[in-house]
Amino acid sequence: MTSVEYSFPSPRVSDAEREHALGLLRRGLVEGRVSQETFVHRMERVLAARQVSELHLVLVDLPYAEGSPSRSNWLTQAITRVSAFNERLRRAWQAERLPQLVLPFPGPTPLAIGRATGSGLRLNHASVSRRHAVLHGTGTGWLLRDLGSANGTWVNGRRVVECVRVRPGDHVSFGAMTFRLASPSEG
Repeated sequence: MTSVEYSFPSPRVSDAEREHALGLLRRGLVEGRVSQETFVHRMERVLAARQVSELHLVLVDLPYAEGSPSRSNWLTQAITRVSAFNERLRRAWQAERLPQLVLPFPGPTPLAIGRATGSGLRLNHASVSRRHAVLHGTGTGWLLRDLGSANGTWVNGRRVVECVRVRPGDHVSFGAMTFRLASPSEG
């Protein structure tokens, strides 16, 4: 007697699932988790996907891909939240111990940040580019702009793509160097 095995293909991709996947990819690009080249390659894979399992493979490394099949299970979500608690606790503990970077009073001259001599804020670390970022003073505060640095400029865990308003209390990273911004009165 012979046995016959049936395999059922995973469901076809709906337009809503495709749009959701593209939205997650855009979010990954904006947050600096996905490079421009990877974004384009993955976008093509999302548009060509015929089954939901193919979408999952494109999004599997994005931490917030909650709509993907691997995280649809409540137990997996609960374990993820519990596991992330330790990381959030570690970051909160370290946040108070970060070195302060006191913002000068806004003036007409932008503050150059990098390893190059002549930088207003010279950071001598291998992860910091020679011309890493620039801080512009405005009448109401400060704007931070990355200058195409290799390791990026980050504000509160998000990569700086355009000009970003910064204020005292923000956590700013230039490459691997992280600081907590402080007002002149705090310093």
